[in-house]
Amino acid sequence: MMAKLKIAGTWSGVLEEVNLENWTISCLREEVAKRSNCENPHFINLICAGRILKDDDDHHHHNGTLTLSQLGVKNNSKILATLSSPQQGHSLVVQEQSSQRLARIRAAATALAERHADGSLPLEDFSIEVEDQSGQKVRLGSEIDQRAVMMGLMLHAKGKHLIKGGNYKDALEVLTMGEESFSICDPKVIELIDNVPILQIDMVWCYFMLRDIRWLSDAGKRLEMARAGIERAHGKDSLRLRLLQGGRYPEVALHLRLELLEGVVAFHTGQLEKSRQALASARAKFVQLQVPVEALSLVMSMGYSQRNAKRALRMNNQDVGGAIDFLVEEKAKKLQKREEDLKRRDEIWEQKQYGVTPLKKAVDLERLKELVTIGFEKELAAEALRRNENDTQKALDDLTNPETNSDLQVKIESRKMKRQKKAKDSAIEKVVQMGFERSRVVAAFEEGGNLEEVLQRLTAQPLAENMQPQVNSTAASDGGGSSSNPLPETASSGIVDLMNEVEDLNEIDERDVEMEDELSADIANGDAFTDYDIEVNIEGEAITEYLSMVETAAITSK
Repeated sequence: MMAKLKIAGTWSGVLEEVNLENWTISCLREEVAKRSNCENPHFINLICAGRILKDDDDHHHHNGTLTLSQLGVKNNSKILATLSSPQQGHSLVVQEQSSQRLARIRAAATALAERHADGSLPLEDFSIEVEDQSGQKVRLGSEIDQRAVMMGLMLHAKGKHLIKGGNYKDALEVLTMGEESFSICDPKVIELIDNVPILQIDMVWCYFMLRDIRWLSDAGKRLEMARAGIERAHGKDSLRLRLLQGGRYPEVALHLRLELLEGVVAFHTGQLEKSRQALASARAKFVQLQVPVEALSLVMSMGYSQRNAKRALRMNNQDVGGAIDFLVEEKAKKLQKREEDLKRRDEIWEQKQYGVTPLKKAVDLERLKELVTIGFEKELAAEALRRNENDTQKALDDLTNPETNSDLQVKIESRKMKRQKKAKDSAIEKVVQMGFERSRVVAAFEEGGNLEEVLQRLTAQPLAENMQPQVNSTAASDGGGSSSNPLPETASSGIVDLMNEVEDLNEIDERDVEMEDELSADIANGDAFTDYDIEVNIEGEAITEYLSMVETAAITSK
C-alpha cells in the first residue's frame, strides 16, 4: 500500500509512493535531506501531529528501528521538516572560546552584583535601581535578592545584546544564567517587575531563531509563564500599564512576539485552531505597529532621527502628537538621568577618599550627612563611620569621646601622609623611568613644588648629563644639546594628573575590568522602554509563513 506524505518546512512538496510498512524515519529523513539540498540528514528534524519523529531512541522496540506506520504516520499525513543548527560543525576551538567567554560573563556579573548589593568598593560609575513599570524605584528584599536581581538584569541585558548581534546560541546560554539568577529571588520581589517574563520570551525567541525544534514542550511552558507574569506585572489586558504609561502602548511589540511564538508552538503541537487565533492576533498587532509614512516624515521634520521617530510612533499608537510628547519627555529624562549619574560618580569618588570599613564596605554617605548636619567635621565623621562599620551610634560615641576623637584625627593625618607618600613614590618612579637619575629625582622632589616644577628643575641642565648613559641607548650619543632641550619624549605622556592620583591603599582584587565594562555598558545603554523596542520585520515574515502553514495543514487534514 503506497501512501502520500505532505512535507512542509525546509522542503515543501508531496512525497508520492511512500511505503509506510517498510520505510523508517531515516529513509524519510534522507529523502527530505536530498530534496532540500542538505548534506547531512541528521540535521533534519521531522514532526508529525505535534510529535518529533525519533527512530533509534525508541528502545521498546527490539530491532531499534520503527517503521513509519508504527510511528503513527498515515496516508496524507502532514510532516514538518526543520533544519537543526549544525552545532557539530563548530570547531572545538570556537566552542572552547565561547565557553570561556560565557564563564567570564558569569564571573563579571557575579562580581558586579555582589559589589552593588553590599556597597563594597569599587562601585561602578553606574548604579542599578530597579523600577516597576511606572518608573518608581523598587526597594528589593534582602541583600541576596538584590544581588540576584542585579545579576539577572545584567545577564538579561547581555543576552539581549547577543540577540541583537544574531548570536542566538550564546544568548541562550547567557539568558539561562539570568534565569537561574532570578530564580534565587524571593518571588514577591520578582512579581513587581516584568523582566522575568520578558526573559522567558527572549529565550523562546532564541529557540525560534535557531529553528531548534526539540524545545517545543519547554517553549510552551515558558510562554505560559511569560503570559502569566506579564499579566501580573502589567495588569489584565495591560490596563495597569496603560494607566502608568499615560495611555501609551509600549508593549504592543512584546505581545506581538509572545503571540507569534504561542502560535508557532501551537502549530507544532498540532493545535491548529489555537495557532490560527494566536497568529491572527499577532498579525493585527503587526498591522498596528506599521508606521505610516506621513506620520514618520512629520515627526522626522521636527529634527528626530528615523529610528527614534519610528520607536515613538510605535509606542504611541501612531499618534504624531503623542510621539512628539514622548520624545520630548524621553530627552528630559535622559538629561535628568545624566545629572543623577554625575552626582553618583562624585559620591563614589568621595567614598573612595574615605577608605573602606573592616568588612570592605564603603562609608554610608546618608549617615555621614546626618553626622555633618549635627555639626561634626566631615572627614572626622567619615572616619568614625568607617571604623564602626557605618554604625551611627558607635560613630557618635567615638566622636564625642575626646580620647577616641584625637585617635580619629591621628588616623586621618597618617592616612593623608601615607597617601601623599604613595603618590610621591609613584611619581618618583615614573620620573626615574623617563631616564633621570634616581638620586637627582629624589632631591628635586625634596625641594617641593608640584610635578611640573620638579620636571623644570630636572631639565634645567642639558639633557646629556642627566640622561643615564644606557648601554644600548642612542639618546646620549647625539651630543645632548643646550638647556632648551624639551622633556624626553615619554615624559609628557603619562604624568599628567600624576600628583593627584589618589588610590585607596586597600588593593583591589583582580577584576575582569573589560568584561565588567561591557556588562555595565549593556545596562547603562538601556532605558525603561528598551524591552519593548522591537523591530518587528522578522516577526512579520514569520507570521505570514506560519499562517500559510496553518492554512495548508487545515486543508490537508480535512
